[in-house]
Amino acid sequence: MKSLAKGVACALTAASLIAFASCGGKKDTAASGAGAKPEATASKSGSNVLNVMVEVEVESLDPQQATDGTSFEVIADFTDGLKQMNADGSTANALCESETISPDGLTYTFKLRDAKWSNGDPVTADDFVFGWQRAVDPKIASEYSYMLSDVGQVKNAAKIIAGELPVEQLGIKAVDAKTLEVTLESPVSFFEKILYFPTFYPVNRAFCEKCGDSYATSADTVLSNGAFILTDYQPAALSFTLKKNPDYWDASRIKLDGLNYQVLKDSQQALMSYQNGDLDLILVAGDQVDQVKDDPEFRTVGAGYLWYISPMMKNVPALANLNLRYALTYALNRKSIVEDVVKDGSLATYTAVPSQYAFSDEGKDFTPKQDEFPEYCADDAAKAKSYYEKAKAELGKNSFKFEMIVDDTVVQQNVAAVIKEQLESTLPGLTIDLRVEPKKQRVQDMQDGTFELGLTRWGPDYADPMTYLGMWVTNNPNNYGFWSNKKFDSTIEKCVTGEFAQKPAERWAALKDAEKYVMQDAVIFPIYQQSNALMVKSAIKGVEYHAVALNRVFKNATKN
Repeated sequence: MKSLAKGVACALTAASLIAFASCGGKKDTAASGAGAKPEATASKSGSNVLNVMVEVEVESLDPQQATDGTSFEVIADFTDGLKQMNADGSTANALCESETISPDGLTYTFKLRDAKWSNGDPVTADDFVFGWQRAVDPKIASEYSYMLSDVGQVKNAAKIIAGELPVEQLGIKAVDAKTLEVTLESPVSFFEKILYFPTFYPVNRAFCEKCGDSYATSADTVLSNGAFILTDYQPAALSFTLKKNPDYWDASRIKLDGLNYQVLKDSQQALMSYQNGDLDLILVAGDQVDQVKDDPEFRTVGAGYLWYISPMMKNVPALANLNLRYALTYALNRKSIVEDVVKDGSLATYTAVPSQYAFSDEGKDFTPKQDEFPEYCADDAAKAKSYYEKAKAELGKNSFKFEMIVDDTVVQQNVAAVIKEQLESTLPGLTIDLRVEPKKQRVQDMQDGTFELGLTRWGPDYADPMTYLGMWVTNNPNNYGFWSNKKFDSTIEKCVTGEFAQKPAERWAALKDAEKYVMQDAVIFPIYQQSNALMVKSAIKGVEYHAVALNRVFKNATKN
């Protein structure tokens, strides 16, 4: 899930605190703001507040700036877009009450339902116009601007992102307060499925402009139109709270009084908090899975994330050598990593597109088996050594030293340690140094190209192979290794706007060719497709888990 996003300030100046107070974010000021007290006995599982663990901090509360799964989940807790996800992953109306689509598939007209922001303002079509314009505005530099241009094909989005047109030329307009019209460059068969993604969420223009640079940096500088209202949050917070929104358009559906989040990067600490009754829903991994796998409150769900190593090919000459990259990917023992380290039901994977999430119109899985490219990627120490010898001869070196950056969660540090041991033991003369960083810094370093190897992940934003394959188009901000292949770029272009765009079978086959180019050049070293091992209190029902876009949704959750 991810051009370069502006960082959210981690320290609050006196001036910004004044700005916060002037934004006027909530009507119920007694229950909101940085100093607000959490609702009820929020830290204990006996209340009707759901106490939830997340592994990493929220990076941004700005729907057009956020790039990570945790931020997306929390933003979706307090914001609705035009569409929402059903429990089965299908698409349903949210703020859209009805819609019409032109016969050529290029014009969508949405009628908005009556809904309010938490400051009392009505949600209007202009809020969507403003939000979408922010997403493509070069001044905002949203990493997910491509969702409107490359994926959504919204008219003029690409030219606006490139600075060739003003944001007002974007193919979206408010016909009136409750009527929104969207014009596309070319038809997109899955357009409705991307409208529940936070980049497409509305933003209250007057409120955002009043907040200025402080927008979305605290509970007082965001507005809610969704199921919950953010009541307590500061940048990099390790805990934060939300309460039920009494003015939500679908308030009768929401049974919880609120949500309490706690950031815990250590699985053992999370399990202790769960056993103490301080948390209702946690993630476990590694040895903790062994402790609880027979507990009736234990379960696993597919998370959709692909974990992989990205080699920096442009700035690191040795990693530009294809045989060395082959040596590294063949030297990995993925089955050992998932079975002996992660232990959460994750699947060893050898493809650029994971299985079990993208299906053709005929119901065919894009990746029916994990080992589709054994000639380019497999657990094979003998092949690894053979490629290593070829690389040493070509590069005129007998030893290599690379630094791999990794997130500061316990699980990923453990995975990285095993990767280091596997690579060094299989390929004599190779040294892997590990650099542990908070996720936000690790992502920034990879986007800047200031790394050699990076252990990273990508979660699907929508249920189509393009959400993965689009990353490796030349100059895509998520193309961390700066790889470029004209055949690949041409194939992707044909699938997006070219001859295959409206031919599902031909497009599917062309995307499989594109995946092969990625594997052939060892652009990434796939490791595993993540599952989440969970402990969920038996009183908790109705939490929805998705492998696409929003990993957890709490609108139907109950706590009896």
